[in-house]
Amino acid sequence: MAEHAVDFVLRGDHITLDALLKATGLAPSGGGAKQTIASGQVQVNGQVELRRGAKLRDGQVVQLGTARVHIVAGP
Repeated sequence: MAEHAVDFVLRGDHITLDALLKATGLAPSGGGAKQTIASGQVQVNGQVELRRGAKLRDGQVVQLGTARVHIVAGP
């Protein structure tokens, strides 16, 4: 199965994990993001992340299934 990878450009210095899942379309809603995170399906830098409010910064990588999101600092 092919991996889907995208870069996500930050508008500030960080974004929370649940907001990232919504912004990238990996979760349909805040509730969906919360359930996906709580079920242990999301990894940040190769480690399972269970905190929906985890702050993601430049250089971090979020993976959900075959989807991979690389966090990039904004202008």
